[in-house]
Amino acid sequence: MKFSIALALLAASANAFSVPSAPRTATLLDAYKVAVVGGGPAGACAAEVFAQEPNIETYMIERKFDNAKPCGGAIPLCMIGEFDLPESTVDRKVRKMKMISPTGLEVDIGDTLKPDEYIGMCRREVLDGFLRDRAVEYGAKPINGLVTSIDIPSDHKENKDSQYTLHYQKFSPGTSVGTPESLSVDLIVGADGANSRVAKAMDAGEYNFAIAFQERIKISEEKMEFYEEMAEMYVGDDVSPDFYGWVFPKYDHVGVGTGTVVNRPAIKQYQKAIRERAGDKIEGGKIIKVEAHPIPEHPRPRRVQGRIALVGDAAGYVTKCSGEGIYFAAKSGRMAAESIVKLMQGGSRLPSQAEIEDTYIRDYDRAYGPTYAVLDILQKVFYSNNGAREAFVELCKSKYVQQVTFDSYLYKKVQGNNPLDDLKLLGETIGCLIKGYSVAKPDQPFSNPVESMKRI
Repeated sequence: MKFSIALALLAASANAFSVPSAPRTATLLDAYKVAVVGGGPAGACAAEVFAQEPNIETYMIERKFDNAKPCGGAIPLCMIGEFDLPESTVDRKVRKMKMISPTGLEVDIGDTLKPDEYIGMCRREVLDGFLRDRAVEYGAKPINGLVTSIDIPSDHKENKDSQYTLHYQKFSPGTSVGTPESLSVDLIVGADGANSRVAKAMDAGEYNFAIAFQERIKISEEKMEFYEEMAEMYVGDDVSPDFYGWVFPKYDHVGVGTGTVVNRPAIKQYQKAIRERAGDKIEGGKIIKVEAHPIPEHPRPRRVQGRIALVGDAAGYVTKCSGEGIYFAAKSGRMAAESIVKLMQGGSRLPSQAEIEDTYIRDYDRAYGPTYAVLDILQKVFYSNNGAREAFVELCKSKYVQQVTFDSYLYKKVQGNNPLDDLKLLGETIGCLIKGYSVAKPDQPFSNPVESMKRI
């Protein structure tokens, strides 16, 4: 746990973080209270913005301040500068990506990158810890607790004087048994992940989800040299029927994992297959940590209810095809908080649901809706069967494809718009699909007894 968070928690232990639940209107001397539930990139970035406002009292509730969320850990180059991240948060700078098809075709991509361009590989415990610590330094009050329920007034959409009451188990350092506490606030930001309790409390609606499974494997220094600036991506129905398997380098180990939506019960079978596909490159390695976590597949039907807003995984901001979520979590947390702060006009008023939707939701969807749409189409086209997966890897030989892919990922803007190259790419895609279907083995049938949709 970071030092400043530890000091803040010790100071907070002398006071109960519960406040009167009676309705009231804030003045400049009586700050509005905001609870950010969740301390990952989404929650930390939201709390940082709120905490810098003198007339907003900000609480950040997180169950585990030393949590290491299961995650591939890739972040785009633009995030380093945009969020002022220090070098210490990046374990490896990946400049090469090896794509491996179902038949074993290998294509190295990355030749189009400039010398100062790279994909950052991080450990979530390091990145999240830095972002949380910075939010606390700005004045966010950390609560080591688990939210169990939220009282939502029936008139919260119309009555801005009403407050929300969060009930949570508060944990002291070194204890696993919490004590019940409550906190009444004027506004809630739900940044508590795919299994968001805030989303459930506000009836945000159902969404489909994937299961991501990852093993952190410590391999020899000699084997780590291969992954100095290299990451690997494996496709095939053996490692996932609708996603990909990966080997991503970390500080002194590699993260080896996979994910699936359509056949979640078989996730360990797919994990075994990705280990086998990686083969000699990770042979003899020691598994030092096993991680699994749900990942949302699309935004929730309702991301704002009254003065409750969802961000990050809780809102469903993970892209298909790439499975990326860290940048979008941090960005959504910041955008939501900045929009709400502006609407609050120096902490003198509370925003309505319509105002939050017309700013935060509208601006986020305008900025990143095209990215989600394009990646959704790509996943449906290229991850559907082994023939399409073969074509996908074959297509990655194209320098134009590499340039567009890396530019879109590194800078979070849909690239392309070169009519001649796009027309040429269409022809290459058709050719690669024909070739892929001619050489690929048929996908193995499977039966998934789990419902495709589930409320989480």
